[in-house]
Amino acid sequence: MRPADPENIPSDQLMTAAVEAARQAGALLLDYAKSGFRIEHKNPIDLVTDADRAAERCIVELIHRQFPSHRILAEEQGSTVQTSSPYQWIVDPLDGTTNFAHGFPFYSVSIGVEHDGIGLIGVVFDPTRNELFTAQVGAGVHLNGTPLAVSRVNHLDGALLVTGFSSDIRETPNNNLDHFARFALKVQGLRRTGSAALDLCYVASGRFDGFWEVRLNPWDMAAGIVILTEAGGTVTDFAGGVHSIYGKELVASNGLIHQAMLEVLRQDARLRS
Repeated sequence: MRPADPENIPSDQLMTAAVEAARQAGALLLDYAKSGFRIEHKNPIDLVTDADRAAERCIVELIHRQFPSHRILAEEQGSTVQTSSPYQWIVDPLDGTTNFAHGFPFYSVSIGVEHDGIGLIGVVFDPTRNELFTAQVGAGVHLNGTPLAVSRVNHLDGALLVTGFSSDIRETPNNNLDHFARFALKVQGLRRTGSAALDLCYVASGRFDGFWEVRLNPWDMAAGIVILTEAGGTVTDFAGGVHSIYGKELVASNGLIHQAMLEVLRQDARLRS
């Protein structure tokens, strides 16, 4: 097949490739989960497996075949193609590696596509549940083909929130434990799942009402942000400003509880100052 023109690619073509890559990588992860895998430690609690690397190779090779001039930012390999293309694919081949390594079935493949730094496509695939979240800017968001929308919960005391902790939680004072404690006293329920990509998708689908985290990476957020915003959600930094996937902080919600979430985070900031 002739490679696509990197400067003028229909979004549907990008979406088809992203879905194919996510499904292929997800199938690989399930195979590794059944047959076994090797674990390495980046630090005492930050893991990587040969399943991560195999899934990433699968995704990167498919993108290279179809869009050879596109840039790719992947969790394990970093930036794999250095070109002037306006397109960049942002890949997390296994979001939730610790869950995967322990046999806890909550992990995902996350693939986002940017054009000139703006997210166009978001695909997150949960292979254990066969749930495919897809979003295309201006075309809405779907779960296995069914349209999604955020929840209508409008008070923190009725909200189910989710968060996460970074792999350097033992070394950094900015470890989210203060935020966790304060939110736990104000909401109906609080969860920690271990996959930021799925957390964003669950806010988009109304399963969660809000999500916040510190010390994230672009591949944790790129696809999920497109999915959330297309579902009608709100995303900012902790100050309520414009969010960037190249920043570290994220507050995501159904929009109705967003200001209340920001106020809790501001209280923590005032206590630390």
